[in-house]
Amino acid sequence: MANLTMSGFLLTGFSDKPELELVHASLFLVLYMVAVTGNLLIISAISMDHSLHSPMYFFLKHLSCLDLCYISVTVPRAIYNSFMHSGYISLGECIVQCFTFILCGSAELSMLTVMSYDRYVAICLPLRYEIIMNVSKCVYSVLGIWISGVISGAMHTAGTFSMHFCGSHIIHQFFCDIPQLLKLSCSNEYISEVSVNGFMAPVSFICVTLIGLSYTQIFSTVLRMPSAEGRAKAFSTCLPHLAVVILFISTSAFEFLKPPSDSPSALDIFLTIMYTVVPPTLNPMIYSLRNQAIKAALRKVVGRRKTYLFC
Repeated sequence: MANLTMSGFLLTGFSDKPELELVHASLFLVLYMVAVTGNLLIISAISMDHSLHSPMYFFLKHLSCLDLCYISVTVPRAIYNSFMHSGYISLGECIVQCFTFILCGSAELSMLTVMSYDRYVAICLPLRYEIIMNVSKCVYSVLGIWISGVISGAMHTAGTFSMHFCGSHIIHQFFCDIPQLLKLSCSNEYISEVSVNGFMAPVSFICVTLIGLSYTQIFSTVLRMPSAEGRAKAFSTCLPHLAVVILFISTSAFEFLKPPSDSPSALDIFLTIMYTVVPPTLNPMIYSLRNQAIKAALRKVVGRRKTYLFC
């Protein structure tokens, strides 16, 4: 490990043993490449196929962009540190990592909320869908999502790094995780971050509640459909999104609901991986499993690339 200075922190990474650390880093590299490839394919397919230029796929494309940013904030640096056997991260890099991580995480929750509303309008109010989900509203929704993410990231980052860090500067995690940073702060300086959490927690609760209400109405409407084909078509667009919502919210909840521990454990690393690495990696697969339009568009993209390579 590199020498630690007061201008930065030391990330413990995946393991104290170099051999195991390389194994974990190699596994992370594979997962990262799968996530990048899958999300880039989704983005390319939606951008190139004009039949997918609808609000649902417009939001899905931006969700894939968020997933790319979300996983790229933490995993590449962790892989580099493992292969270089150096866990040092400067204060500036830690600040940027915290800001971007919170930005992407909060923006992803907002995006999933908007996507659930889009599915609610499409299924429960089909005759008014084009009026409610018009182009300008979709664009403004995405802009609002990114702006809210920036505000959330700035608030959390400012609240965290306005505190003084006492004693050890060792972070028992593979990235600058705010809960781990709080353990390094002076005991009487939590008020700023507590205030931020006091504001953001109700916002997150509102998003989760809106998603739940949307899907309650969706399933109520779908189950009343007389046509089995209509029910199957509705479920084919809703179930992938619901699976992504459950995956993201449940894995994120692990971090906030698990009991605090002063001693680091393998469980802490595992739970963090569950909400930082797993959702961006599995989201493209979930959306392409039941969605025939996405499958067809992906086949076109892969076919064009093969044609280009052989020309």
